[in-house]
Amino acid sequence: MELVTLANGERAVRDRLTGEVMHSAVGPREEPMQLYVKAARLEERLASAADSPLVLLDVGLGAGSNAALAFALSESRTNGAGTRRLQIVSFDRSTAAMELALGEHAQALGFTDAARAAGRALLEHGHAEAAHTSWRLSLGDLPGTLRALPHDVADVVFWDPFSPRANPTLWGVAAFSALRLACRDGCTVHTYSQATRVRSALLLAGFHVGLGVATGHKETTTIAGVGAPRGAALLDRRWLERLNRSSAPLPDDVDPKDALDALARIAAHPQFM
Repeated sequence: MELVTLANGERAVRDRLTGEVMHSAVGPREEPMQLYVKAARLEERLASAADSPLVLLDVGLGAGSNAALAFALSESRTNGAGTRRLQIVSFDRSTAAMELALGEHAQALGFTDAARAAGRALLEHGHAEAAHTSWRLSLGDLPGTLRALPHDVADVVFWDPFSPRANPTLWGVAAFSALRLACRDGCTVHTYSQATRVRSALLLAGFHVGLGVATGHKETTTIAGVGAPRGAALLDRRWLERLNRSSAPLPDDVDPKDALDALARIAAHPQFM
């Protein structure tokens, strides 16, 4: 891992093995805030009077910027802004990027002082506790670590592993099916990818899928949900027509001999009825 400077002057973490830069579009403060924290309506959901914690699965911890911003938002609440607890579970197979991020450039990478302290506790002990927030690390290969979760526990998912090019396993039907088992009714999934094959994989796994917020050079990202995500523009039959003309309509873990059946299953999804 190494620190790099983006064209807009923001600092970011680059993985030397894959060549991919985390939050390369606009940086590790603005992109996570717009694409994940705000798009997930995290502040509104935490203001709920619900007794149960709001459970956030942070899939692809990386440098920790997504979880750090969610942590900071949760901890910034006063007693009048809702007392629902936030539980973050971060998944990754390595903590190298986070270890680098917690150095001298932590603030530039989205860490408040409190989030930085929590991040250090997370790396040292595997968990961190604060007034309104708990944060736990699940270290290991995905989607196996997802399968170890109880069913129907998640309310929000930040899906932010390396790209389908660098890590196709985490963008297929098997990975999203494992995720679907962990999601309860009303759960929303947020990811930077706008690829047709990724959206197909989410549909085949049983999610409703729509257009996510714009970020950087992308006009749309992707939002999915157990049921239709509130306020999202769902993919429609015009998207189905484009799917059938696509040169890469399906994820890599769909056998070519099963392609016609997979396309038929997508067309029969309730959101297109």
